[in-house]
Amino acid sequence: MIERSGIQATRRGVLVGGSASVALTTLPLGSAEAAPAVEPPKMKVSLQVNGKQATLELDTRTTLLDALREHMHLTGSKKGCDHGQCGACTVMVNGKRINSCLSLAVMHEGDKVTTIEGLGMPGNLHPMQAAFVKHDGFQCGYCTPGQICSAVAVLDEIEAGVPSHASASLTARPQASNAEMRERMSGNICRCGAYSNILEAMHEVAGTDVAGARA
Repeated sequence: MIERSGIQATRRGVLVGGSASVALTTLPLGSAEAAPAVEPPKMKVSLQVNGKQATLELDTRTTLLDALREHMHLTGSKKGCDHGQCGACTVMVNGKRINSCLSLAVMHEGDKVTTIEGLGMPGNLHPMQAAFVKHDGFQCGYCTPGQICSAVAVLDEIEAGVPSHASASLTARPQASNAEMRERMSGNICRCGAYSNILEAMHEVAGTDVAGARA
């Protein structure tokens, strides 16, 4: 027998009381009615993905990455951090690279989207894909689609004369040097550390040496 503050309780009484409490917490709330499910708002969006027109009806909260992977089954673009910090989801929209995990699909009405599948496929590789293979620009390969999409767009940026934080001048044409490429590729993380090989692949495609001079 247990005595606490003048109250007497037996071990059996304690066990019975505990069981009753558990049973009460598991009973459904008979008087409470479940709130009716509310369908999320949806919207149609038309995209041109890898040269093919597609119209999707999506939850307006769907990211471009999820639209590509889950609705169009283009799983080459990877979901890494899902916060725009790793670059594994990089695709090109109207020729410019973006983190597709940070962009809502419905924002891209009429846009032209290029994923890794649109650059090239086995048997018909894009020069950057072939260079990555030649220079071992990957190990586990998870970040590779984003790295390649970003690398292609980086060389286009340099060719177009778009300056970066590594550029010595805002008006002079940037060179495809190691410094320029490292700065521009800094948003694409490779946890295997294949950075030097990626640079070699990019230099081969750009036709430059480490200083950016034409080979």
